[in-house]
Amino acid sequence: MTRSITFLAGAALFAASLSGPAFSQGAPQTVTLMKVDPATLATGYRTSKVVGSTVVNETNQTVGTIDDLIVTPTEKVPFAVLSVGGFLGMGTKYVVVPFSSLQVKDKQMVLPGATKDSLMALPEFKYNTTT
Repeated sequence: MTRSITFLAGAALFAASLSGPAFSQGAPQTVTLMKVDPATLATGYRTSKVVGSTVVNETNQTVGTIDDLIVTPTEKVPFAVLSVGGFLGMGTKYVVVPFSSLQVKDKQMVLPGATKDSLMALPEFKYNTTT
């Protein structure tokens, strides 16, 4: 008797798994897509190449290094987290600048008008360790 109940329960589960997909209730989601020209996009820089790049000012003085790029849910532009100051990882301070303030010239990341002192004067950025 127990064997037949187990068999029937297993057959019912198997039959339920073969039925069509389950759809959740609620309003259907809509996604707005934008056409992107792949040829234009191919001229850009991959984040894997940008992160770790040295940042210089217009006089070719090193002012920092790009530690990370951050995109927030509310902003549509990325921000660059710069590592400034310090030596061999000691005394390093992280600051944030809009990525749009950086320029690419001769395959270098340039932050016009920046100095180590002006970047050190910016508020310190601390990574959120909970996400």
